[in-house]
Amino acid sequence: MTLSRRLARVNRTITNRVVGLYAWLVPPWAVILHRGRNSGRSYQTPVLAFRHRRTMLIALPYGDASEWLRNLTAMDGGRLIRAGRTYALPRPTVVDTDAAAELSSLSPLARTYCRLADKQAIFELGDPLPGFGPGHLGSQQ
Repeated sequence: MTLSRRLARVNRTITNRVVGLYAWLVPPWAVILHRGRNSGRSYQTPVLAFRHRRTMLIALPYGDASEWLRNLTAMDGGRLIRAGRTYALPRPTVVDTDAAAELSSLSPLARTYCRLADKQAIFELGDPLPGFGPGHLGSQQ
């Protein structure tokens, strides 16, 4: 199921501003720091990110046309802050939900949420980077 772009605009202008205040501290919420592929402007996008070891899985309820995903792909990655830790995000791998073997390692609740989306973005994380909070790395992406 893919949600409408109209709902995505509402979430971007209203919901993301509220959730972004705490998402970087409260798992499974996380904040993706990325740059606009045309403007170069810095953006912070809160997402639900599920981690298993070094793999981070993010459901794509709006499909693979989400701006943050397109920006990460065009700019060869960005940063992710989850539970107060900052990680470099490589270029994502986007797979159909049916082909995402990583789903089996998630909790039943996380698996159910991820199965609502048609596609998943999968990231292999490295070691945490120095710094704390979304404002710290905003200008260094």
